[in-house]
Amino acid sequence: MIDNLALGLSHGLMMLAAFLLLKRPDLDREPSPHDTPEKPAPKTRPGA
Repeated sequence: MIDNLALGLSHGLMMLAAFLLLKRPDLDREPSPHDTPEKPAPKTRPGA
């Protein structure tokens, strides 16, 4: 019984991880050389 539980739990978690990875929007997007890079927000130090 414990073997089936361990196998089911581990495989279920792997399926969940694969599903969440495949659902990511950046997985299907490849930037072209003509795209302009996004500028990051300027970093400021608190109290400076």
